[in-house]
Amino acid sequence: MTDRFRIENLGEAAYPSPIDRAENFGFTSDDHRIAFNPYLGNGGGGHGVGEGFEIAGPRAKVYFNPPKTRAAIVTCGGLCPGINAVIRGIVLQLWYRYNCRDVLGIRYGFGGLSDEGETPIQLEPDSVSDVHMQGGTMLGSSRGTPPPQEIVDFLVSQKIDMLFSIGGDGTMRGATAIWAEVKRRKLPISLVSVPKTIDNDIPFVRRAFGFETAVTVATQSVHSAHVEATGAPYGVGLVKLMGRNAGYIAATTCLAAGQANICLIPEVPFGLDGPTGLLQLIEDRVLLRRHAVIVVAEGAGQSVFDPARLGVDASGNAKLGDIGSYLQERINQHFHQKNLNVSLKYIDPSYLIRSAPANPTDLLHCTRLAQNAVHAAMAGKSGLLIGYWHGLMTHVPTQALANVKQAINPHGETWFNVLETTGQPVAIGI
Repeated sequence: MTDRFRIENLGEAAYPSPIDRAENFGFTSDDHRIAFNPYLGNGGGGHGVGEGFEIAGPRAKVYFNPPKTRAAIVTCGGLCPGINAVIRGIVLQLWYRYNCRDVLGIRYGFGGLSDEGETPIQLEPDSVSDVHMQGGTMLGSSRGTPPPQEIVDFLVSQKIDMLFSIGGDGTMRGATAIWAEVKRRKLPISLVSVPKTIDNDIPFVRRAFGFETAVTVATQSVHSAHVEATGAPYGVGLVKLMGRNAGYIAATTCLAAGQANICLIPEVPFGLDGPTGLLQLIEDRVLLRRHAVIVVAEGAGQSVFDPARLGVDASGNAKLGDIGSYLQERINQHFHQKNLNVSLKYIDPSYLIRSAPANPTDLLHCTRLAQNAVHAAMAGKSGLLIGYWHGLMTHVPTQALANVKQAINPHGETWFNVLETTGQPVAIGI
């Protein structure tokens, strides 16, 4: 059994929890764990056998003295439905369940955790009462991070005892680096992250908040593309959705909409030209059924671009070529050369999706994540994110995410379901 999922603690939790659960609900113990591998026998391929996650929840004893504790919340990376709901959930949990009334909102990402950043704002129940009904983030966000030493200096100077980071894989890398610096200095600061990824691609997290809202809005875009495509002779609807390295939104949207004829994701390469290529596939479909609907994830087909010319963003991620516009141009060129008067409608709802308020299912998920993040921090746990595994909230060390990717298995059930639903061939131009 390995210790890659071992959760680190700041020290002994000596204060009785102010939460009254003992009689009716009980507290969660560090011994309560959920298996990493759910398969019996050899169904899981032998991976992760004997490993498990610590289950999240309130502990009977807490490390911090709540009324004397200062907490801070920071949101990083791109926008995603539900960020404000998580902020609200953390504030209300700290305020009403732990009597912690000193909560700072850090402005514009990790950059706000420095003397050069904007002054933090004080958060209280009245200031967050309705924010869960709004999209975006009330705190602002950004990509990139100052040096960990600078951030920790700021945490110390501002007497911040616990930092809640809401963000994606770049944020998790940043939080891991900050935790390493906190440990090096042997400081009693808790760092707890809430995974935010509209692409649903953070390892050991079965479902990230905002994903269901994203699929709901994206499905409406596919419906619109279908209406446009069927409303014209030789109509083609092309929808570009999020998904840098993982095609979960595109694949799930195709399954939910049931109207896409071709789904293109980063995990499955495809070719454009030749008798089995994408362009010929679209032509055959249009000639046969008079219309076609294509859904493409933003990270699909990146082999057609020169990565050296694209560069990287502030978070260190490789910039993507615009596959949607590229396909729009190539499809129009192909049909022009064939003297077919195609009517192509290109829809990119990305910013509508990112800025949408969370739907009720995501709001519930956000609240549970926020509440369990506070439980973990108050118990003195650090260097972790709140995961979701087999229906339970869990504690996952952020360092366990290093060099681990979560993406659609091209030979797995999800992609097989997509192929069945769209009717597209297993290989396109490859």
